Amino acid sequence: MNKVPITVEGAGKLCEELKKLKIEDRPRITKAIAEARAHGDLKENAEYHAAKDEQGLSEARVRDIEAALSNAQIIDIKAMPASDKVIFGVTVVLCNVDEDTEVRYKIVGDDEADIAAGMLSISAPIARALIGKREGDEVDVATPGGQKCYEIVEVLYI
Repeated sequence: MNKVPITVEGAGKLCEELKKLKIEDRPRITKAIAEARAHGDLKENAEYHAAKDEQGLSEARVRDIEAALSNAQIIDIKAMPASDKVIFGVTVVLCNVDEDTEVRYKIVGDDEADIAAGMLSISAPIARALIGKREGDEVDVATPGGQKCYEIVEVLYI
């Protein structure tokens, strides 16, 4: 199976979430199930069923995170020699040529993407158009709002 790229920060967040699920949530849910079970008949015990549902969701998330981490290729952009080339993990400053506005994105893995926070998925059309380009290059990108032209102002290995 192909490894999926993820930043060091993204892997760290997944590890923290996994730790919380296993150390805090799992014992709390187990205790809630035991308390609900003590109330008697399980067929009509809403607390029991709610706790079991929560347990199922929590354990599914644990499996998802463990699978994501086992499939991850963790990339530390800070450990790479800086250049002006756009690669996975860099932060790129772009100028929308038509509107003369600047935007800043960090190119991250699919699971880390959050456009509102400036975290652009490697699978996004704009990221795919940027990969391999250099500072000063212009790229044309087909977006839902129409064709856009961006100039790469700066590539940061941070």
